[in-house]
Amino acid sequence: MGSCSRRHFIKKIGTGFLATCLVPATGWSALLPDNTRRSLSFYNTHTGERLGVCYFRNGAYCPSGMGQISHILRDHRTGDIEAIDSRLMDVLFNVSQQLCAGSPFHIISGYRSPQTNARLRKKTTGVAKFSYHMLGRAIDIRLPGCDTRKLRQACLDLEIGGVGYYPRSDFVHLDTGAFRTWTG
Repeated sequence: MGSCSRRHFIKKIGTGFLATCLVPATGWSALLPDNTRRSLSFYNTHTGERLGVCYFRNGAYCPSGMGQISHILRDHRTGDIEAIDSRLMDVLFNVSQQLCAGSPFHIISGYRSPQTNARLRKKTTGVAKFSYHMLGRAIDIRLPGCDTRKLRQACLDLEIGGVGYYPRSDFVHLDTGAFRTWTG
């Protein structure tokens, strides 16, 4: 894994932020150099599945790796699978690097079918009608050994996408929409 120094991380994020200001479409990919190998590990809390996967190598996203990620982040209620936004994986990779995480991200919720999202909206508050989860652009996570307040702060430090903090349910929501924050 890469260096975990704060200065190194801020330099990378600054480059990404500058690119986002100049050319928004490239800002996300500028978070890391193109020649970096990017890998992530997941544990799905609903299915018990585990995945360690390289999703980016040699300057390109790996279709096989992204497919495996889409599978583990599927709607566990219906089995529906949606392609997961690669930018979301880059955010998770950066958070993992910042926290020097050795544990897999625990998935609370990844992709949600429209039917699942509608059902959840009827049962609980805080579920958006047009949720980014339905587009494969959101994830709800925990990171074992890392307090969710610290995980939230690492996500906020990136100033990219939506960052929701749910202290009672002990998870953090991330998405690839406009930068915004909230507590649920």
